[in-house]
Amino acid sequence: MARLKWLMLVLALTMVMLPACAKKQVAPAEEPIEQVPPPAPPLEETKPQEQPPVIEEKPVAQIVLDDVFFEFDKYSIKEEYKSVLQKNAELLLASPDRKLRVEGYCDERGTNEYNMALGEKRAKAVVDFYTNYGIKADRLAWMSYGEEKPFDSGHNEEAWAKNRRAHMVLQ
Repeated sequence: MARLKWLMLVLALTMVMLPACAKKQVAPAEEPIEQVPPPAPPLEETKPQEQPPVIEEKPVAQIVLDDVFFEFDKYSIKEEYKSVLQKNAELLLASPDRKLRVEGYCDERGTNEYNMALGEKRAKAVVDFYTNYGIKADRLAWMSYGEEKPFDSGHNEEAWAKNRRAHMVLQ
C-alpha cells in the first residue's frame, strides 16, 4: 500500500507540473512590430582594385599597295610601274611586321599550264624587285592564278590588259 501512495503522489505531482510546462501562448501585439534590418557588417578598409595596365594600341595604318600590269606574253616590269613598286616597297619597309603575298595573273589567252607559269614569272619578278629594294625575302611569298579569277571577265583587249597583273596581298 505504501507503494500505491507513492505512485499516487507522483501522479498528482506530475499532473500539477504538466500545465506549468506547457507552452505559453503569446497574444498578438495590437500594433505590428516594425522589422528592423540587421546591422550592416562593419566597413573594412577597402583598397582600390588594381586595374590592369592600359596598353595603348597604336591604330594600324591602312596600307594600300598598288598592282602592276604587264604586256601580253611578258613578265618584265614596265618602266612606268617601277615607281609604283618603289612606293609599295617604302610602305613595306615602314611596316616591318607585315608580310606580302604577290599573286600573278594572266589573260584568258594561252593554255592553262602556260598561263600558270607566266603568272608565276610575273609574281616572281615583283618579288625580286622588292628583295633588290631591301625587303627581306622571308616577308615575301608569291603564287600564280594564271587565267583564273580574272579582274575583268570581258573578252577584249581592254579586259585582257586588266587581267595581266601582279596583285599585292598584305598578310
